[in-house]
Amino acid sequence: QVQLVESGGGLVQAGGSLRLSCAASGRTSSANDMGWFRQAPGKEREFVARIMRNTGNTYYADSVKGRFTISRDNAWSTVYLQMNNLKPEDTAIYYCAAKSTYSADFNYWGQGTQVTVSS
Repeated sequence: QVQLVESGGGLVQAGGSLRLSCAASGRTSSANDMGWFRQAPGKEREFVARIMRNTGNTYYADSVKGRFTISRDNAWSTVYLQMNNLKPEDTAIYYCAAKSTYSADFNYWGQGTQVTVSS
């Protein structure tokens, strides 16, 4: 089992920045990839960013490319999402997720942290 706890959300004006953190505990050695997803009111959850453990490669949704950066510490115990030039459409609950080596998709989720961007 992998436990994930997000922090760092809040209220920010458009153009501002926030950094989200995701603290991972438990069997983190089994987490192959980690990522961030978000869900806005009335919308389905959508992919935001992903970082792969074995290569360090990162992937982003087109809507955040160039503005958001995913990173992790060397111990693979904390994953970050640096969000710059925030827009009102970035308002959502942001979820941290982890994918086990044996899973085809992300199978561990945090409880989420609210990000609100005012215009």
